[in-house]
Amino acid sequence: MRRWWIAGMGAVALVALAAVSMVPFGQTPAPVEPRAMVQVSLPGLSDMAQAGQAAFGRNCAECHGPDAGGRLGLGPPLIHRVYEPSHHGDMAFWMAARRGVVAHHWPFGDMPPVPGVSDDEIAAIIAFVREVQRANGIH
Repeated sequence: MRRWWIAGMGAVALVALAAVSMVPFGQTPAPVEPRAMVQVSLPGLSDMAQAGQAAFGRNCAECHGPDAGGRLGLGPPLIHRVYEPSHHGDMAFWMAARRGVVAHHWPFGDMPPVPGVSDDEIAAIIAFVREVQRANGIH
């Protein structure tokens, strides 16, 4: 698995290098938005999950993507069977926000604690993630 990941990252680097080399000399290439790792269908959300979606956007989306589909090279998708409630319960999300996480499923490195996120925001973020997970077949 690790070899595939390393080979894949090498391929991504080569494509990025080729894209940069096509920019005329002296011009700055346009920034490339890291792509989502999984395709996510967003359902109609409860009021709590809508508040969570907004809080997720402020606190989590930079690494995990706006719809929790992950961002290649930055952070894992939370809409993934690894994060189903039977494996990572809601308390795991609380602990991640409060204390950070030592990398154990993905090769992104450790996740730092999220400063300034309130208990109400964490509860709403969890509601958002769980509703989106269920809409995408993760129970």
